[in-house]
This record gives sequence, structure tokens and C-alpha cells, in this order.
Amino acid sequence: MPARKKLFGTNGVRGIVNEFLTPDFVLKMGKAIGTEMKGNIAVATDTRTSNVMLKDALIAGILSTGSDVADLGVIPTPALQFRVKKGRFTGGAMITASHNPPQFNGVKAISTDGTEASSEEEERIEDAYYSGNFVVAEWNGVGSVTPYFDAASDYISAIAEKVNSELIRERKFTVVLDCSNGASAYTAPYLMELLGVRVVTLNSQAQGSFPGHESEPTPENLKDLVRTVKNLGADMGIAHDGDADRAVFVDEKGRYIPGEQSLALIAREIIREKHGATVVVPVSTPSVVEEAIKEFGGKTVYTRVGSPVVARKMMEVGSVIGGEENGGIINPQMQYCRDGGMTAAKMLEIVAERGPLSALIDSLPKFYTVKLKVEIADNNPADILRKVREKASASRVDETDGLKLFLDEGWVLVRPSGTEPLIRIFAESRSEKNAKKYAEDHLKLVKSLMS
Repeated sequence: MPARKKLFGTNGVRGIVNEFLTPDFVLKMGKAIGTEMKGNIAVATDTRTSNVMLKDALIAGILSTGSDVADLGVIPTPALQFRVKKGRFTGGAMITASHNPPQFNGVKAISTDGTEASSEEEERIEDAYYSGNFVVAEWNGVGSVTPYFDAASDYISAIAEKVNSELIRERKFTVVLDCSNGASAYTAPYLMELLGVRVVTLNSQAQGSFPGHESEPTPENLKDLVRTVKNLGADMGIAHDGDADRAVFVDEKGRYIPGEQSLALIAREIIREKHGATVVVPVSTPSVVEEAIKEFGGKTVYTRVGSPVVARKMMEVGSVIGGEENGGIINPQMQYCRDGGMTAAKMLEIVAERGPLSALIDSLPKFYTVKLKVEIADNNPADILRKVREKASASRVDETDGLKLFLDEGWVLVRPSGTEPLIRIFAESRSEKNAKKYAEDHLKLVKSLMS
């Protein structure tokens, strides 16, 4: 009997709509989620064009098991997670493919505490999906749907309470906000207004085809944001991805700030305030985070890649901040999940208190990182990693997630993507030339090892 295909990656189940991710598939996922979460389940979507089709299929599956559904509509993923935690739901499900191109969509399962489902919970959902052992309600015992209209306002009000809103208002910031035609269009402009920020919006109309630019907030996709910040003399630019669990920044000089630098800055300021504490990040995170917090007594703990893994390790060790190098920052002051809205508000608070964003970024330790990727088609990623391990030379190898190879003047991480058929290659060095060389050399090595 062939091995079953793993459905959940590092952030939910994802695929191309009406190819892998069909209404039939999502209906069955709904039955599996309803069977495992049993009770009252909150459901929401981002803005993708397939959102209603797939949400209705998911809800139908959940209702068939006798569980009830609270329909939260179109909101950011962290807004759904906040409502699941505060509303004491038995779980949640988000229809989103986050930063993936518009032809993709996905299903993300949320635990009752608002965190992304653990690997054990995902395994149980997969078991139910493949076995077909669903709870089947009697005709008069199927679940009901209740619309919930206040999830967005509840979420932004909670964020405003977690930061020094008065200080932010006093600064009278001007911010350019790029909603990427995504779910943040329903929350981010109103959060800025609540914080007393003058906001100029880009791509703030919800459109699931992402006509302004693709939903991943990369430098290539944020050229309009950079240009507008400079032209207006704004204090900063903020961009969210499709489901707004990430926030990426542009400083007042119009410079795009890589996610690891914004994470390092926020971590440093929180650790400074706490007089030493723990930060949790995945092994893919550049060293700027660890170096930035050292002088204030900060300790860094590394995990496998994936925000659910980071969040649970944070809870385990009592970490005060954590996240990923892509702009997905987890601030437990709000909740244990990536939260673009909370990240944006915290950055405004830090800049209001400590000065211009450009100067704060320039004060961080300097490292260079290069990120590459290669499609692996039908190649087995485990075989590729085994061959890389045999061929590569390194002073030390960390196998927490993929292969992290420590070299003379930096490191390279070679690991399979958890959401796409790719091998990702991260390289770092204090020398830009070395970082580029390390990345390109290992990209060539991976390509040479594929059949």
C-alpha cells in the first residue's frame, strides 16, 4: 500500500485551487476538523477569489459532524486566532494561502488557545481525513452557523491596548500602508486611525487576484511603497502579506528593511526593557537577532522552521518575543502567533520612544544574507539532503531542520520548503561577497544532485 501524502506543511494545507485544493477536498477536511475539534469552531478567510467557495465547503463539512460554526468573514489570520482564544472556541480554521500566489489557497487549523494547530493535532486531522472515520450527526443534530461581525474591531482594540497609544498619538506619525489587496484592508487602516496616525494607503481594496502586486511583501513587490514613502516624506512604510500575519517595514529614507532586522530591533528593545530574557527563533534566522540582544542579557533559543513550533517553544521557555525572519513576529503580550497588526503597532511605539527608524536599524549588528530556492519536481528532498551532507564540507552541522552548515566566515542552511516543492537555501556572512558565494555554491550543489 503506498504511503499516504502528508497534507499539512509548516503552515497549513495549501495547493492550487480546483487542482489539489478542490471543494470536495475541503469538504472532507471540514469533516475531519469537525470530528477532531468537536464543538463551536470559528472560521474565516482572507481575500482570495476562491474564499467563499472553499469556506462554504469547509463549513458544510464541519456542520455535518454536529459542530457549530461562527463565521467571522474576511479578516486577518491573527484576528481569527485572537477571537478563538478570547471566545473560548474549541478551535478554528482559516481559509488562506498567506503569501502564496493568487491561484493558491489553503486551510489552516487553529487550536483552542489561538495558536496554530500542533503537529499532533494536524496528525489527528489527517488520520480522520484518510480513514474517513468522521462523526456523522443525525438529521436533527447537524450544526448551525452564526455570523460574527465584531472580530476585526475586537482585534484592533486589543492591539491598541497593548502599546503606548498615547505616545504614538503625540508623535503625529505619517505612515504609508500597503495592504497588498489582502485581509489587512479590513483592519490595518482602522488600527492606524485608532493610534492617531495619518495613514496613506496603497492596495487597500480587497481583491483576491492581488492586482497591486503579489501578496508576499518582498523588495520587488514593494517598489510603490518605497517610492511613496520617499515622495511624501513619511515616517515609515508598513506592508502586510495576504492574511496579515506578517508586517514588513520601509524606513523614512525609503529603505526596505529585511524581516530579520525588524525582528532584531523589536527583540532588542523588549529585552532592553526586561533587562534580559529569552528570544525564540527558527534555525533559518540570521545572526543579527542573537547579536543584537546579547549586550542586554538576551538569550536565543533555536527551533525547527515553522511559527507553530516557535510559538510552543516560547510558551515552554517563557520567551518574551520570537518569530521568523520573514516579518512574522510573535509577541506574547498580545498572543502566541505571528501578528502583523501587533508588530506594526509595536514598531510605531519603539520609533515614537527611541527615534527615527533608519537610525535604529543602522545601530544593529551588520550581517549579509542571501536567500535562493530551487524547484525539486519529483526528487525526494530527504535524498537530496543526504547527498548534500555527504558532499559538503563544514566545521559543524546542525540538523535541527534541514542542514545548517557552519563555514569559515558564516553559515548556509539547506532545507526543504514546508509549503512548496522547493529546496530553500539561506546563506549568511559578515561579508556580502561570501554570503553570495556560499548561497550560489550550494545552489549549484543541490542542482547537481537532483536526478
